[in-house]
Amino acid sequence: MHRIFIKTYGCTFNFSDSEIMAGLLESSGKYKIAESVKEADLVIINSCTVKTKAETKFWRDVNRIKKPKILAGCVPQAERKKDRFNGYTVVGTSQINHIVDAVDETLSGNTVQFLKLEENQRLNLPKSRKNKIVEIVPINEGCLGKCDFCLTKFARGHLMSYKPEDIVTHIRNALNDGVKEIWLTSQDTACYGYDINTNIVALLRKILEIKRVFKIRLGMGNPDYLPDYLDDLIEVFKDPKMFKFIHIPLQSGSDKVIRAMKRNYTADSFLEIVKRFRAAYPDITLATDIICGHPDETDDEFNETVKVLEAAKPDVINISRFWARPGTIAAKKKQLPTEPIKERGILMTKLYHKIARERNKRWQNWTGRILIDEKGKDDSWVGRNFAYRPVIVHGDFKIGDEIDITVFETTVHDLRGRQEDIR
Repeated sequence: MHRIFIKTYGCTFNFSDSEIMAGLLESSGKYKIAESVKEADLVIINSCTVKTKAETKFWRDVNRIKKPKILAGCVPQAERKKDRFNGYTVVGTSQINHIVDAVDETLSGNTVQFLKLEENQRLNLPKSRKNKIVEIVPINEGCLGKCDFCLTKFARGHLMSYKPEDIVTHIRNALNDGVKEIWLTSQDTACYGYDINTNIVALLRKILEIKRVFKIRLGMGNPDYLPDYLDDLIEVFKDPKMFKFIHIPLQSGSDKVIRAMKRNYTADSFLEIVKRFRAAYPDITLATDIICGHPDETDDEFNETVKVLEAAKPDVINISRFWARPGTIAAKKKQLPTEPIKERGILMTKLYHKIARERNKRWQNWTGRILIDEKGKDDSWVGRNFAYRPVIVHGDFKIGDEIDITVFETTVHDLRGRQEDIR
């Protein structure tokens, strides 16, 4: 029986795709999933095209790995020059259901390409989870945005929402397998359902009707659409099954740059959403994304971003230095020199660490329950509390344990806890 290793780059959506490919291969009865490139007979590289760094790593792997390979995911799907993949088997973003055929052909010495963008089933397929208690649930593919810097649209296409009933069935099946965390993921969860006459609030309500014990983490949603149903979304978050966690990408605090990026909100509308959520849930974890060095960004406009972040105080800031992605509108603009982009990235990181340190200190001496959902470093474990805060603990635990802890130390990136007998 041949062994297949799947190397994954990128977002949770990509990791879900890799788990589906692994499930399809194992359920075929012909293949096993390998734990490393070394022990594999064939390697699938599931790629990401969001950042130049991830794509560079993908091509490095293509050149370094000398075993039979399948190139999968966003890079081959978004690449306009398809002849770059001559001699390789390629599986695009909407063709993962053909992975068994792709492996069969490749191991037989043939190359095939599955790149047609079309509606294929992604839910309720066999799955091999990396984490047995976490189910990553794709709820839609593509988005409604036209961001000038984004190459993902070429890979994932226009918004295509999955049916609520299929999503609910998928989640029920996962819960039957012992899953305890449901991660709803897509390129933009905020626009879910706009193409099928529903929205994310209605979907969450249907999921929350399931009479089981589990937690939901809602994935990234752009601020363009959240005002359409903000009151209802805040109300849905009252349910104890909802992790008090929200990921809203700002990208820039300058309205001029936001418009240049072709994003449809303002810094003030972003701040209003944050204000409303924080008023309802003071301990909510707010994550955001920032791009430093967009071609339309001056020093003054970068400083506007700093001011907005100082006002919003996000708990998590995902910082990207701008890279021109081939084929995007932003790539055709006059690019900023490397040095100011680097300097802004350094300043943004310092700001993030300052804000995160302050926000985490608020959790000092907090006592409550966490769910162990990850193995940490140096014999530690990582648990999540109701706000999806990572808490590092040591002890004789296993994935899926729920324990009561007290936070005795906080850092920039996490909380440190010790088990307590709370009765």
